[in-house]
Amino acid sequence: MILLINKIISIKEATDMVKDGMTVMVGGFLANGTPENIIDALVEKNVKNLTLICNDTGFPDKGVGKMVVNKQFKKMIVSHVGTNPETAAQMNSGETEVVLTPQGTLAEQVRCGGNGLGGFYTPTGVGTEAAEGKEHKVIDGREYILETALKADVALIRASVADKKGNLKFNKTMRNFNPIMATAAGIVIVEADKIVEIGEIDPEHVMCSGIFVDYIVGGDK
Repeated sequence: MILLINKIISIKEATDMVKDGMTVMVGGFLANGTPENIIDALVEKNVKNLTLICNDTGFPDKGVGKMVVNKQFKKMIVSHVGTNPETAAQMNSGETEVVLTPQGTLAEQVRCGGNGLGGFYTPTGVGTEAAEGKEHKVIDGREYILETALKADVALIRASVADKKGNLKFNKTMRNFNPIMATAAGIVIVEADKIVEIGEIDPEHVMCSGIFVDYIVGGDK
């Protein structure tokens, strides 16, 4: 007999797992694929001093940008901030530390975190401010810098469909950072637009295995 753990929880139960001072990964690309309901609940909870790992900081009224406006992050590791003036304001004033990272580098740092690797060498950023303070290495006559892996206490991601075991399907570009972030955090919470029974997602269409998902919040929770 196989016992299945019930992974479906309420938004309140999800946000209770996010504590002051944690490092949080949030999926999405300009808020597409971001778990908006969980974000709204975290704004209401007003958890503080978080470190954010995300592709970008969304918009002032959309995505993680709502948490930026609410000043809930002490540090942000992102690849783009241009769509959220509040991020730039906090960065320029020194109120919030913002680490701008090339998008491909950021994705690979998360991937390394999820695969148990310490980091990787890349030529991206050599000769720029991004290389300052990092280990340099010449390989086959080309200079590289070492980028270290990124991991989080909690990953908050979004899926179009989740079955009750946590297998996920993403609609088109909603996929973005979500699957790799699911591999690189201690606790992974997915906000699913739709929850179905186990077996209803064709195995060939599973884009993130349920082994990476700890909890599921339904879009109507």
